[in-house]
Amino acid sequence: QVQLVESGGGLVQPGGSLRLSCAASGSIFSIHTMGWYRQAPGKQRELVAIITSGGSTNYADSVKGRFTISRDNAKNTVYLQMNSLKPADTAVYYCNANVIEYSSPNPRSHWGQGTQVTVSS
Repeated sequence: QVQLVESGGGLVQPGGSLRLSCAASGSIFSIHTMGWYRQAPGKQRELVAIITSGGSTNYADSVKGRFTISRDNAKNTVYLQMNSLKPADTAVYYCNANVIEYSSPNPRSHWGQGTQVTVSS
């Protein structure tokens, strides 16, 4: 079994910063892509940023230049540094990881439980 545990959400004023963390644990052989998604009330879940095991990244246009995704492969952890936050960034943020487990050679997608980010004055 694989678990993803997120932390770092909260309430912040517009223009502020937050750093999200997501640690994967369990029967992990390797992790391919890790990423962050978000879902605002009444909207579909959307990609925020992804990072490959080699460090290549991709961002949603709405967060380019403000958010930075990074990972520590030794700790099976992915981070999202969010700067210059806007009210439009308010959402539940979910961590995702494509994991190869010891029990199977095929990668499986796993999700965290979500962490609330609220940007408001």
